[in-house]
Amino acid sequence: MSLFESLKSKIESKKIKLVFPEGEEERILKAAVKLAEDNLAEPILLGDVKKIQALAAQLNLVIEGIGIQLLDPKAYSDADFNEMKEAFVARRNGKNTLEQADEMLRDVNYFGTMLVYMGLAEGMVSGAVHATGDTVRPALQIIKTKPGVSRTSGAFIMTRNNDTEKYLFSDAAISINPTAQELAEMAIASIKTARIFDIDPKVAMLSFSTKGSAKSPEVSKVAEATAIAQKLAPDEAIDGELQFDAAFVPSVGEQKAPDSKVAGHANVFIFPELQSGNIGYKIAQRLGGFEAIGPILQGLNQPVSDLSRGANVEEIYKVGIITAAQSLE
Repeated sequence: MSLFESLKSKIESKKIKLVFPEGEEERILKAAVKLAEDNLAEPILLGDVKKIQALAAQLNLVIEGIGIQLLDPKAYSDADFNEMKEAFVARRNGKNTLEQADEMLRDVNYFGTMLVYMGLAEGMVSGAVHATGDTVRPALQIIKTKPGVSRTSGAFIMTRNNDTEKYLFSDAAISINPTAQELAEMAIASIKTARIFDIDPKVAMLSFSTKGSAKSPEVSKVAEATAIAQKLAPDEAIDGELQFDAAFVPSVGEQKAPDSKVAGHANVFIFPELQSGNIGYKIAQRLGGFEAIGPILQGLNQPVSDLSRGANVEEIYKVGIITAAQSLE
């Protein structure tokens, strides 16, 4: 069973509500219809209802009777909107007034995030039109990170050869220069993400050094992060610091880190900072022929996914599947 067939089997018929703030966007509408037709989610499309209906008619898409809900934040009932504003102000602990909430919640991303926070949807998918900050900022302000997680991170699932090869790269999207504590938390979050994709996680904390072969503050940070992660999750397979070849190639791992249970067999790779993570996943994608699925936001209390603005319908459909699967954690 392929990676996505496995995910589909987990979410099929679960009636998971996913909010799509960019409901007037053609790619979003097509992906939402596909999710609904395949009985994988019940999409909530935000935007001008008449515009969405007109677009569906133009594209010959049937959106009635398949579990899709159309919702215009600007036409939300006064009673429901007042309830949302009060919940928003309470969640923000006085950082915003009701007047500010009135303006902010007319924004589709803030509105959609509040639907998730209030339990009216299980997850959100945005970013086909909006910048990453427009999607992530409301999530961090409203949904917030899980207990024990100080910062969200972005993972990519890298697959090749009909999903017979599956790896997780983190962080390749969000955290520019994480601390040792944040790297450790990222490793724990990545373990949970890996298991959603049926990856038995063996986590390598990557560096340009293997087990003290080089000395520098950067190496020390990864070594410290490894120790913290091992303490946080003593039953998990986590090791570092490891160079990529030592983490990935069995013969090199045996030579450079003979006592490691991870070296040579790693499938979850934690990069020390965003530059190396972003470069690394793109090298694997462009030179290695891997499909890069993500970024998958990790560490939030409820799932929010940020699309690439260049995402096509199939990619949006897949991110919807992932987001729905995350909601079952």
